[in-house]
Amino acid sequence: MISRIDLRGDALPEGPALRALLPRADFDVAAALEKVRPICEDVHHRGDAALIEYAEKFDGVRLDQVRVPASALKEALAGLDPVVREALEESIRRARTVHREQRRAPHTVQVVPGGKVTEKWVPVERVGLYAPGGRSVYPSSVIMNAVPAQEAGVASMALASPPQADFGGLPHPTILAACALLGIDEVYAVGGAQAVAMFAYGTETCAPANMVTGPGNIWVAAAKRYFTGRIGIDTEAGPTEIAVLADDTADPAHVASDLISQAEHDPLAAAVLVTDSVALADAVEKELAPQVAATKHVEDRIVPALSGRQSAIVLVDGLAEGLRVVDAYGAEHLEIQTADAAAVADRVKNAGAIFVGPWAPVSLGDYCAGSNHVLPTGGCACHSSGLSVQSFLRGIHIVDYTREALADVAHHVVTLAEAEDLPAHGAAIKARFGWKVPGQ
Repeated sequence: MISRIDLRGDALPEGPALRALLPRADFDVAAALEKVRPICEDVHHRGDAALIEYAEKFDGVRLDQVRVPASALKEALAGLDPVVREALEESIRRARTVHREQRRAPHTVQVVPGGKVTEKWVPVERVGLYAPGGRSVYPSSVIMNAVPAQEAGVASMALASPPQADFGGLPHPTILAACALLGIDEVYAVGGAQAVAMFAYGTETCAPANMVTGPGNIWVAAAKRYFTGRIGIDTEAGPTEIAVLADDTADPAHVASDLISQAEHDPLAAAVLVTDSVALADAVEKELAPQVAATKHVEDRIVPALSGRQSAIVLVDGLAEGLRVVDAYGAEHLEIQTADAAAVADRVKNAGAIFVGPWAPVSLGDYCAGSNHVLPTGGCACHSSGLSVQSFLRGIHIVDYTREALADVAHHVVTLAEAEDLPAHGAAIKARFGWKVPGQ
């Protein structure tokens, strides 16, 4: 069901050569970009009419309008299973607890007497959030996107989620209920690349946003790439992935269940075990078959994901080599199931989020750890972070110098301007002190 990659014996290569040995899904955003371009531009030129046509074409529903009525949000919340509501409220509470502590305060540095630089943090004015609606329903993604934006102080927020034929063309009612719990009252029944275009360009009913966040399929990722530079984005989210770094102290039943839990997202989901224990590898393989047989989404998601090129058991010589492998892989979710797991986790450099020990599975982080589950995929954890309050804040430097403080450094500014062959830069300094400007 899952392949093996044996990296024992020889010295591990460095950098890209090591990454090339590791499993990864095919996810060609560049190819998808050319297909979403005309969709995005059609939304630009025809607005809501284009969105309504794409809902019929891609989602099989005919809409009269794309904005979800306020009454539908109220009805969805009223009809929500009380047990699910309680779980969502606890997820929101824990996410707020963590993200509220990420707020940044203005900070002033007195560089010299009379010269200071203050950095203030200003939230993005308007954000478009995206909640997927394909194989599964993700109210948890609504929480993970909305809470940090709210805690950052974003004043205007709208959410888009694909229309569902089973629910009269509205997004899934659990998505709508989550919006109601979070106080999001601007919701659109729009999916895919066209949702990103709606937020980027704006339409008759939806004002343009400064930023778009939220996971989605390859068409959403391609649309984000298309609009990068025009709007801010969180990340081009690829297929979800888990890596487990484990030794012979790990429970194979736990490891197998965690690999399966990630595989049930999508046929392209990646499940990777990195271990120096052949006995553990064998035991995990034995656990996979009965656990897979006992669960849902077997043939359409789990088996294709576990048997795909993106999933594997990677054998290494020892823990040091295992750490090198997981750092090269840069997993979205990394579990450490080893002896002294906290100390091992502290040595990891590249991961979207790290889950320490047997009692912190990825599923906990997906819903109720308080951490954010919108994380970098495809190895991007080597340069990118997960979604946080900081994602929605812009740092602005405020420079405040007196005449005396400027005079003290003016000759250095003029020298550097002339070294860069930008004499007008220096002249802007000289003009303030009546210095002779060459050529005048």
